[in-house]
Amino acid sequence: MEQGAVLVRFAGPLQVQAAQTDPLLPVRLLAGGRALGGVLSWTTPMRLAPFPEASPFHGLAVPEDVEVRSQVLAEPGLDLNARTWASLTDGTPLVTAERRGRGMVVLIHTSANAEWGNLALSGLFVDMLRRLAALSQGAAGPAAMGGPLAPAELLDGLGRLAPASGIAAPMERDALASTRPQPRHPPGFYGPAERRAAFNLGPALPPANRFVPPSGAAVTPVGESRPGLDLGPPLLLAALVLALADMAATLALRGLLWRVALLALALWPSGPARAETFALEAGLATRLGCVATHDAGMDRLCLAGLRGLSARLAERSTAELAEPMLVNPERDPVVFFPLLYWRVTPNQPQPSEQAVEKLNAYMAKGGVIVFDTGDEGQAGAGPNTAELERLRRLVAGLALPPLAPMGADHVLTRSFYLLKSVPGRWDGATLWVSQGAEAGNDGVSPVVVGGNDWIAAWAVDERGRPLHAVVPGGERQRELAYRFGINLVIYAFTGNYKADQVHLPAIMDRLKR
Repeated sequence: MEQGAVLVRFAGPLQVQAAQTDPLLPVRLLAGGRALGGVLSWTTPMRLAPFPEASPFHGLAVPEDVEVRSQVLAEPGLDLNARTWASLTDGTPLVTAERRGRGMVVLIHTSANAEWGNLALSGLFVDMLRRLAALSQGAAGPAAMGGPLAPAELLDGLGRLAPASGIAAPMERDALASTRPQPRHPPGFYGPAERRAAFNLGPALPPANRFVPPSGAAVTPVGESRPGLDLGPPLLLAALVLALADMAATLALRGLLWRVALLALALWPSGPARAETFALEAGLATRLGCVATHDAGMDRLCLAGLRGLSARLAERSTAELAEPMLVNPERDPVVFFPLLYWRVTPNQPQPSEQAVEKLNAYMAKGGVIVFDTGDEGQAGAGPNTAELERLRRLVAGLALPPLAPMGADHVLTRSFYLLKSVPGRWDGATLWVSQGAEAGNDGVSPVVVGGNDWIAAWAVDERGRPLHAVVPGGERQRELAYRFGINLVIYAFTGNYKADQVHLPAIMDRLKR
């Protein structure tokens, strides 16, 4: 060892007995009986922990099936961690080493056979012994004697590492740092496995120069590059036009063009056909409706808000709604929607008599319309103030029942969540519902009027992120807005089935008696 040799030793019962007097051990071993830990045995075998970076075994993969059933324990000390090259999952050393002169002594704390575990039967054990053999300086091979290193694995022109072949020639180890890569000496690994050396291209390359674009040239980042021109749609359209022209010419030559023209006129869709298409789409699935305001931005916001509310409803209940739809009462049937959200805008046109009749029939049959002025309750203390004139003009023809502020015990405050307030993007506006004695459909209010701009609090983009901030309560206020929206939808679905909860305290008191 003084001259560079590596002594590898294995543990065993005899070694435990002579641990206190054996000078060829890298660490002191705990002696005594099993209670003191001279030999540690487990009912459940232990696995190897990953090798530390300072260990010559670092980088070797640890198989999951390698297990150690017994080992000898090292005596704890300040330098034990520095001498530990491998350990078990509980932190006890499995391989320890100590330098002696130019060499070292290595102790594997388990047996060299399968008596104390299956490490000696694994491929990992062979790789560990190879690493230990590479540390020895006692046997001088060709590489140690200064002989040339033969090519082992070389990089090709595409940077792929492959076994050496071709005209690559051996190199002296001392020449690796000064030789420039060339056809006879390509970059790669040279020498045998235990003395392998890397020959890199990087040190021979000149320093990289920053690219400076020519003057007047536009620089576009890769992530913002303009997409290429897609010629598919125009070419497909041109092919379709040519095919139709060829078909028309063929029919004209055969005298059949006039018959096809008459058939096309007969099949041309009319206004009722569009209504039937809308009814078919709206009636196939349950969804919420957004009354068209003829303001494109507000219509998009309304659909985004109902989309966000539908997503929260699906997450928190068994109700799964389809994509909300934009509804124009002038031409579309409204009876398929359990709830219509009407965001009032200043320039919204007055509905026609036909639309008013549709909406009155909708409310009479159990539909619920939510009117939202979005003015944060600036309309004042009641629905007869001057600030709500635009809403009054809009619904002048509707058969609305008398309205009153929603009480704290209204079904809307307990249809799903128990709520004390109903904020939206704003907070503070009074919520108006029909009076109980005047409401139809078993006391269910067909109309809800407020100004907290709930649709803006519910609105989300394609990734589910909120589109508007809510004030003054922040995200907690947005959560309460979602809860009110869920209560609103459940109320439209089920009516006043939870109205008995208002009398629950009196019922419980009567049951106690």
